[in-house]
Amino acid sequence: MKGAPKVVRRLRSLPIRSRLALLVAAAVAFAVAAVSVACWFIVQKKLYDELDDDLQAKAGRSQEITDVQTLLNTCPEAPTGPAGWQRPDYYLQLVKADGTACVASNSAGTVNVVSSDIKVMENAKPGQGMYRDGHDSEGRPVRVLTIPLVVSVGPGARAVSDDAAFLIAYPLKSTQSTLNELALLLLAVSGIGVVGAGVTGLWVARAGLRPVDQLTDAVEHVARTEDLTIRIPVEDDSEDEVARLSRSFNSMTASLASSRDLQQQLIADAGHELRTPLTSLRTNIELLTRSEETGRAIPPADRKALLASVTAQMSELASLIGDLQELSRSDSGQQGDRVQVLDLQETVESALRRARLRGPELTITADLQPWYVRAEPTALERAIVNVLDNAVKFSPDGATIDVNLKAGELTVRDHGPGIPTEDLPHVFDRFWRSPSARALPGSGLGLSIVARTVQQAGGEVTLTSAEGGGTVATIRLPGAATPPPGAA
Repeated sequence: MKGAPKVVRRLRSLPIRSRLALLVAAAVAFAVAAVSVACWFIVQKKLYDELDDDLQAKAGRSQEITDVQTLLNTCPEAPTGPAGWQRPDYYLQLVKADGTACVASNSAGTVNVVSSDIKVMENAKPGQGMYRDGHDSEGRPVRVLTIPLVVSVGPGARAVSDDAAFLIAYPLKSTQSTLNELALLLLAVSGIGVVGAGVTGLWVARAGLRPVDQLTDAVEHVARTEDLTIRIPVEDDSEDEVARLSRSFNSMTASLASSRDLQQQLIADAGHELRTPLTSLRTNIELLTRSEETGRAIPPADRKALLASVTAQMSELASLIGDLQELSRSDSGQQGDRVQVLDLQETVESALRRARLRGPELTITADLQPWYVRAEPTALERAIVNVLDNAVKFSPDGATIDVNLKAGELTVRDHGPGIPTEDLPHVFDRFWRSPSARALPGSGLGLSIVARTVQQAGGEVTLTSAEGGGTVATIRLPGAATPPPGAA
């Protein structure tokens, strides 16, 4: 038992295909051994049963010979057995109560008498004998049947003797030779079966683990080269575990490649968007610095305009950085702790108050009905504010913005210029801005943040052109008109 941990460690250090081959060989060896042992015992019982039946038949015929009584009377001096006992292959003898063996001269030999032979006389019943394995006087194995002796007690009358028993035996040499040959044959077949099972198991393991090797090579290739374009070939109709693993790997690398492309695109777009305000800031600050260095004062009106431009560019930078942080936080998916049951009506009302401050010249109408959702409070309010800000930004002075909330569907309808049909598929892309909006403040991330926040809350958002001009933004969120039990 002390060596068991070492064996386990050695097995664990082997390749999987070698372990599978060993396991297959061990399983086959166990099965073959069990079948072989069972087969050997079944054949042994069959041979012994046939031998016992033969001994029983011959014992019955032998006791019909009248000279048995003569042998019993002259035992043990009589050197010659009854003439009727012509059994050259059999051992024929009588056993007296004191253990004396009366052996006929034409018996194959003398069988050693044991105590169980004498007990047969004590429980003497006609036809009830005892089978056992024994040995003759020279040590050869024999199969022995000892039965009570039936003797004649008068004309036509017989009785069971209580002072003698009849013993008949047959050599077991041929039977044991047959069993030994069977054992050798089964051992040879078992050995061939185990070796064949091991070879077959190794072949099956190699064939079955070939996709795993491909997967391993692919993973190592990705680790070395960071090449996420590699794919593992999988048959379309294959549904086994390896095929599922390969499909999962292909899906994972495709997602990682897409994520990396999006990350690179985000960095490029962010760099492009940051370049404009940074360039403007640098230019304005250089003008102010040069004015101080040369002593040439900038006119107060121009200086005030420069400072206002610096402030505006700083605000744009802060807004852009905030949007990037919001997108990064949304992409990480780590919002589980902040998600809670919200009253969407209250969230929309809070967003409306902020929107009215940003567009005091506009009329914003609201028709809101109760609706409760599960979402992150800050992110959801910011998403709704972004939608309202877009409506405020593109609405002309004195226009009306209609806001409605009914059965979890929030609609914001403005009366601005609207969005061209060809631009609608791109409105939720990061940093995308329509040609008509590029002159207005903004980074092009607002609607992207809206789409990500709504999707994480289990809803959907769409933008469509409104009849009569303008745009309708629709947000649908799953929830209920009443708060769930236990909600704060």
